[in-house]
Amino acid sequence: MRTADFRFDLPPDLIAQTPAAQRDQSRLLVLHRTGGRLEHRQFQDLPGYLRPGDTLVLNDSRVIPARLHGVNIKSGGRFEILLLEESAVNQWWAMIRPGKRAPVGTTIQVLDRAGNPSQIKATVIAVNEEGHRHLEWSGTGNIFDELERLGKIPLPPYIERKDARPEDEQRYQTVYAGPAGSVAAPTAGLHFTPEILGAIRARGVNTGFVTLHVGAGTFLPVKVENVADHKMHAERFAIGPETVAAVNAARQSGNRVIAVGTTATRALESCARLNDGKLNVYKGKTDIFLYPPAPFHLVDGLLTNFHLPESTLLMMVSAFAAPGERDRGRELILAAYAEAIRERYRFFSYGDAMLII
Repeated sequence: MRTADFRFDLPPDLIAQTPAAQRDQSRLLVLHRTGGRLEHRQFQDLPGYLRPGDTLVLNDSRVIPARLHGVNIKSGGRFEILLLEESAVNQWWAMIRPGKRAPVGTTIQVLDRAGNPSQIKATVIAVNEEGHRHLEWSGTGNIFDELERLGKIPLPPYIERKDARPEDEQRYQTVYAGPAGSVAAPTAGLHFTPEILGAIRARGVNTGFVTLHVGAGTFLPVKVENVADHKMHAERFAIGPETVAAVNAARQSGNRVIAVGTTATRALESCARLNDGKLNVYKGKTDIFLYPPAPFHLVDGLLTNFHLPESTLLMMVSAFAAPGERDRGRELILAAYAEAIRERYRFFSYGDAMLII
């Protein structure tokens, strides 16, 4: 299967630059996998598509203020730093711009949110094949504890404003966010309010959480011609006993497991592939790449946003639309996206939602 098979044309004005006025006021496109029927609804209608006994699984990872600014202590040149992954206390892999000006040995003095120099410094100690810098931090016992003071929420590259606004601090975060570690939001969860979650539970639907820390690789394009040649980025995730019990109970009783987002789906399906199709308590990393004709072992329904052309996320939802089939899922999704474009749905992180059942 070719990467170009997942190409579609998106008018730039449909890329959502701001969130909806209220979280649950986004639109909801419902795709019925059997037959391909589409329904145009509002996100507030979601509870009506869930049944008593279903289990809804959400990713509770919290986005960290991973975007930092600093200056070269020798030249005064300015840098932007995006933290990617902690390798040890005070050591992180990061993207740095401009990267060419940050060879091994470069030391950067970090600025606070107001642009004033802090006592904290980062030294480049290695560079990998992708051009990411391995940074060692000094001036603090743990840079992670300083991020709220120094960093800003890292908005996706397709949101065309230089800095996050105060509203982004809340709206680019789910209302149920818990453990901190993501550098991009699990965006399917951004639509939920406490009231919507309450309405879902009142219907007899169980809720469970996984924690998958979303990496910046979620935005990386697929650069290979053949989809199978793409190497997926690894992300840390954990699934606890309460979620395992809820999911396994739903499966055993013939009820459905509905995943909120591709990240929750990755966590569930990764664990299933390690445990003969069953869910167990787990903590580790996953680099699973789901694309047609991948099967799905645990997830029966998927709530997601609209994804970038030729992206791994678009490939995953195409696989989910027709598990085990090579072409039908992609055709269903691209037809649904074409309809969404005609109806002027809003795309990507701050955009509208899609339910595939």
